[in-house]
Amino acid sequence: MKDLLRTADLAPADLVHLLDLAAAYRAEPRRDAELLRDETVGLYFAKPSTRTRISTATAVAHLGATPLSLGGAELQLGRGETIEDTARVISRFCRAFVIRTFADADVAAFAAAASIPVVNALTDGHHPLQSLADLLTLRDRFGRLDGLRLAYVGDGNNVTHSLMEAGALAGMTVAVATPAGYEPDAAITAEARALAAAHGGEIVLTADAREAVAGAHAVYGDVWLSMGDAEEERAARFAALEPYRISSALVDGLDPDGIVLHCLPAHRGEEIDAAVLDGPRSVVFDQAENRMWTAQAVVAALVRGELDGA
Repeated sequence: MKDLLRTADLAPADLVHLLDLAAAYRAEPRRDAELLRDETVGLYFAKPSTRTRISTATAVAHLGATPLSLGGAELQLGRGETIEDTARVISRFCRAFVIRTFADADVAAFAAAASIPVVNALTDGHHPLQSLADLLTLRDRFGRLDGLRLAYVGDGNNVTHSLMEAGALAGMTVAVATPAGYEPDAAITAEARALAAAHGGEIVLTADAREAVAGAHAVYGDVWLSMGDAEEERAARFAALEPYRISSALVDGLDPDGIVLHCLPAHRGEEIDAAVLDGPRSVVFDQAENRMWTAQAVVAALVRGELDGA
């Protein structure tokens, strides 16, 4: 396995290996500080980023590499060079490449042409690094993943897609509650359901947030207006999604030990109440920190060829 473009690229054993390695890096961040000594890792961000940019830059520094943070205006891509030519050239310079952009097809084209590992740091369809941090956070709290129930409420988006795939690989139940018209992609949902069926989990779609959350070990939210969504959609989106706000009343439906997750940034009073995000059940900042350890694990494992792939 050369690249990580979506969570479903992993085999269940790969997922366990990455989570174990991430936990090991958290305990000893510089245990592989010579792995990428005198190497560079390219970090390309075509859209704004806080957690992904800083966590991946720090992660590759822990491995001994120099992170090269690049924007869309800094490469010849902006002047018409093909994705494939850019990938071939960068492969001569960097040891790995982390890319956050829009179209999944662009990342796939880059990875196909590159001879180095390529990591999807968020596209319109997928957010695999986030899903790994989410599962590490859940495993930290509950000591296991199989048999857990995770409720995602709100807009079915790239975070939802990767959560479904990760939960399916781990043997979890992922219950997704969205209003009509905001469901996750049908093809990705079907693939996640097939994965879940093969590994003892389940993907549940519902329009009822309380049904999704009932007895769940965690409830998960994301912003209602994501990057790429038109600002003029705001009123309609917020009206449709208001019943899916993570309120104290909704959280009361969780398992007694249930926790609150959010991939951040969060808009208090919109998709989640301040009392919930800042309350005792919230682990969102542990979750954010875990982005660094899982990114470090992914880069190291790909460079060393430790993942078999699905």
